[in-house]
Amino acid sequence: MTLSPSHPLMDGRTAESPLISAYRGVKPSRRPVWFMRQAGRSLPEYRKAREGTGMLESCLLPELASEITLQPVRRHDVDAGIFFSDIVIPLKLAGVGVDIVSGVGPVLDSPVRTAADVAALPTLEDSALDPIREAVALTVAELGSTPLIGFAGAPFTLAAYMVEGRPSRDHMGPRSMMHADPETWQALAGWAADVSGQFLRAQIEAGASAGQLFDSWAGSLGRADYERFVAPASARALDGVRGLGAPLVHFGTGTSEILQPMRDVGVDVVGVDYRLPLDEANRRLGGGVPLQGNIDPALLTAPWEVLEAHVRAVVEAGSAAPGHVVNLGHGVPPTTDPEVLTLVVSLIHSIEP
Repeated sequence: MTLSPSHPLMDGRTAESPLISAYRGVKPSRRPVWFMRQAGRSLPEYRKAREGTGMLESCLLPELASEITLQPVRRHDVDAGIFFSDIVIPLKLAGVGVDIVSGVGPVLDSPVRTAADVAALPTLEDSALDPIREAVALTVAELGSTPLIGFAGAPFTLAAYMVEGRPSRDHMGPRSMMHADPETWQALAGWAADVSGQFLRAQIEAGASAGQLFDSWAGSLGRADYERFVAPASARALDGVRGLGAPLVHFGTGTSEILQPMRDVGVDVVGVDYRLPLDEANRRLGGGVPLQGNIDPALLTAPWEVLEAHVRAVVEAGSAAPGHVVNLGHGVPPTTDPEVLTLVVSLIHSIEP
């Protein structure tokens, strides 16, 4: 598996960018920073662009998805775009009935809870991913030397939505299935791994310079369950892109106790949420892997002197790792003042790498 000669990593556009350098453990020309959910409801231009268009529909209109991806790069001078999409898009493209319900989140027409339900799941046809490829190509053409990060939901998070049929606080359904019906769980996790890997591969082949696997709900699992029932599926998802040469990042929330097995599925960078200082995360990981994170989003509304001190502390703690990309310890809250994010980027860029 190789990328085309015109891919931004291959033709020189992004290979030595601050983001890719830090992901590879090489000293960057400036400290790289981007924010999860940087494209979205915190930006007035996003709200205007999305007027009258449903969430999943907006992800599948290539020109709109590209424009939304580019908005925070223009506004904040962040060191990467993160592809605007949703983790359930591969389900929708495969033909699974799913929609984003305002105030709720992803809701499936029919939960997947039995072996027969899993056996009836459709195949994600490669051609269904063409709108994703088109959106990535449009975005990369505009980004120039700024890398685009592709992303996908990790198999556990996708499968958790599929079993529950909607968001859940404790993910009791998938956690119960692992033990009560492990064969069905394994089949479902395998299906989710394959569509997740296809989705990420389409983005990287079309021009994304890195890929991130989001396991939003992995923090609900104990380490033994993660290693036995989840890690193999995450590794399988990443197998779809592992040979392409793009750096791979793994991030989850509430995952301080499973950082090592999350690394061991085979990634180049580990994302750390706001609960664990980066120097302690680096210690737990043996000092061998670049880190991403982990400004606490709750501090984005604090007085500037409080936020500045916190950002500087995060940068200092991150300097213990072989590489560090500054990010939030979760997504940008919708109520965030965009000017604060721009100030944070400027502060980070002012600190010598």
